[in-house]
Amino acid sequence: MPKKVLIPTKLDAVARETLEANGGYSVFQDESVDLLELAKDHADAHAIIVRSEKVTSEVIDAFPALKVVVRAGAGYNTIDTDYARQKGIDVMNTPGANSNAVAEEVIALMMAHARHLIPADKSCREGQWEKSVFMGSEITGKTLGILGLGHIGQLLVKRASGFDMKVIAFDPIVSSDRAKDMGVEMVADFKEIFKRADYISLHIPENDRTRGMINAELFGLMKEGAVLINCARAGVVNEDDLRAAKAAKKIGFLNDVYPKDEAGDKPVADIADIMLPHLGASTREANFNAAKYAADQLIALDERGIGTAIVNRDMPAGLDPAYYELAFALTKFCREGFSSNAQLKLVETTVYGGLQKFAEWLVVPIVAALDRDFSRSLDHKGAEAHLSSMGVDYTCRDADEDKGYGNSITIDLTVHGADQTLHKASVRGTVTEGNLMISRINDFDRLYVAPEGHIACFIYEDRPGVLAEISAQLASAGINIDDVRNPHSDCGRRSLALLKVNQAVPAAVIASIRDKIHANVAFHVAL
Repeated sequence: MPKKVLIPTKLDAVARETLEANGGYSVFQDESVDLLELAKDHADAHAIIVRSEKVTSEVIDAFPALKVVVRAGAGYNTIDTDYARQKGIDVMNTPGANSNAVAEEVIALMMAHARHLIPADKSCREGQWEKSVFMGSEITGKTLGILGLGHIGQLLVKRASGFDMKVIAFDPIVSSDRAKDMGVEMVADFKEIFKRADYISLHIPENDRTRGMINAELFGLMKEGAVLINCARAGVVNEDDLRAAKAAKKIGFLNDVYPKDEAGDKPVADIADIMLPHLGASTREANFNAAKYAADQLIALDERGIGTAIVNRDMPAGLDPAYYELAFALTKFCREGFSSNAQLKLVETTVYGGLQKFAEWLVVPIVAALDRDFSRSLDHKGAEAHLSSMGVDYTCRDADEDKGYGNSITIDLTVHGADQTLHKASVRGTVTEGNLMISRINDFDRLYVAPEGHIACFIYEDRPGVLAEISAQLASAGINIDDVRNPHSDCGRRSLALLKVNQAVPAAVIASIRDKIHANVAFHVAL
């Protein structure tokens, strides 16, 4: 008997056609009726394909036969993924379906702004002829700075190349070799983009680290008349800082994203030169792609068990979820602490003890820690392919069980530093009595520090009084120390000061301590 698929949204007909052509599905599509109403006649639905419709716990309970929810798009915050997992329901999305649409929108915004197309159209319709007023500029030969070289960023590079634009970019996970193949100059510090670019396009996620990061400091670096384009997330831009900078430096601002997608006044109306109603993914092609991907993924899951885009994936039997989070925490500590701005070249892992059979599963949280734009929905093949697309090599080494590490994970990252030499950082960790622990950092062993909260780390040439100096400067900044590890290396020449503190340590304080104690490594990381 065919499986019923419900599509309660305005979605390209290719989804229905693909499923019906398969022969294993009966499809009912109606965007005019609420999901809960549809449940009265379609409670036997096997799958639901949605766009922005809310799939709450109440909706899930109304479909007792439901096994799959597919979001025809990337974001899935409108779906109660945790409750779906409790009910044994897989939730999938279609990442990348709208990437080209957004990349083309960026080009369209640049062109419209450079040639004053919107005000010129209005003027001409009013019967005026103001050629001199609307004297424009060309984007050919200009420098485009891209913050984030994911799917969208890489497609934007291709589109901009047609205009002979010079492209510079920042993305800590994309290797310089991969960037060179794309014709992109990678910069070691994203501030360089704001100093040099005529156009700056944002393609970064919004999270605790990026929220408000495009601020007064960066605006102060921009050229007079440079243009900022935000088709990413509204929260990454400090709008008040932009408002002040726009008045002082005539910065252009082209915007397509807002705190909420809804009618009403917009907070950037006074500073946006062009503002659109979140049209990035609104193309027939993107709609087609999302619909086709959704249907294909449902078929692949049902017929072949391929769940590469399941966003609420369950753990395999026997894998303690704590090790999944351990792999993420170790990688994040290693990446953010030792090499946040350097170009990543190689990721190496070693999985010990009973964890070895789960090594493939652990690749996903590792890649998620390296690239915040990467979704944990992908399986290990998707994770490794993501690294490969960034020009980063991945190796899972054979474990030497004679070392007696038990169930533990080692993460080694090799990066290409600003000095053009390779640098390597290594972290090993385990789970003890349900608690995540960092057991080794480089050659400093037996640490057993929980990777959580705020951690300050310094590596320096061993000598008396250094720990006291660190403590004094933290105290002067009003920062309390909760825990300390201060081991020496095997040769006794270097020491590690690993301090768990009660709040974030400002970069200025880290720099002051680094200079005072002549540290080789100095950083703060929040886990």
